[in-house]
Amino acid sequence: MVDYIVRRLLWTVVVLIGVSILTFSIIFLVPNDPGLTIAGPRASKEVRAQIEEELGLNEPLHIQYFMYMDRIFHGDLGTSWIYRQKVSEIVKTHLPYTLKLAFAGIFFEIIIGLPVGLISATKPYSFLDRILMILTTGSISAPAFLVGPILLFIFGLKLDLFPVGGYGSFKHIILPAVTIGLNGAAWYARIFRSSILDALEEDYVRTARAKGRSKAEVLFGHVIQNCLTPIVSLFTLDIGIFMGGIVVVETVFGWPGIGLSAWKAIRDMDMPVLMGTILCTSLFVCSANLLGDVLYGVIDPRIRLD
Repeated sequence: MVDYIVRRLLWTVVVLIGVSILTFSIIFLVPNDPGLTIAGPRASKEVRAQIEEELGLNEPLHIQYFMYMDRIFHGDLGTSWIYRQKVSEIVKTHLPYTLKLAFAGIFFEIIIGLPVGLISATKPYSFLDRILMILTTGSISAPAFLVGPILLFIFGLKLDLFPVGGYGSFKHIILPAVTIGLNGAAWYARIFRSSILDALEEDYVRTARAKGRSKAEVLFGHVIQNCLTPIVSLFTLDIGIFMGGIVVVETVFGWPGIGLSAWKAIRDMDMPVLMGTILCTSLFVCSANLLGDVLYGVIDPRIRLD
């Protein structure tokens, strides 16, 4: 187990380096005037050129990349061109908000998706099952930038049950979390249903039923436990993605997380902040995948990670 984790951590470093090369190349090849972004439109050409020279932005791209990675290895993600603030401080400020929203969204995914998948699996191909699967298909197809404003309009403006955006009380997190949860719950429901139906065809289920176990005993005592592996995959993947910032949802609801910070960086062409948030997102995804692989061995002892 330890050897496996060490190998995965080494591969995580390789993946992060690959991501940094790709994103650095794309971001800094986009036509942009850093001097104009930093000094403002009224700055002279001499001032802009001096700023670029101080930041090393007049160097070839590969030299700029090595300079950037040298700062990264020393724990420096750079400084925001707009806010004159360390990128690490910006990430540290917005990360707790994204953390709260991510786990609230996963909570709604689970409490909605798993019961729906269980009900559909216990009544396969019935009218109820078909209705639930149609609803999950619609939920998967509905993008967050559509669901979010609809929820805001109905529950925020018309019914005045929840705030229409921002952060403050417990009520502020409900609508963005439900927006995330509705889409994710559909995937949980469909995968959980499929896993249960497959498990019900296994030999150990027929053996348990032949021994006189009731359908409920077999379902809750044997089947569900063996159907948790794909759910763990979704759960850990969601952690990685959501911790990287849910850009659309955070933007729609004005939620002050990493996603909103990344969107502002794109809008303002604040490259250091954008680069820092992308690297943080990649780190969360890699870490979540490693967590998922380790949890497989905990849930199912038959799995050997090495």
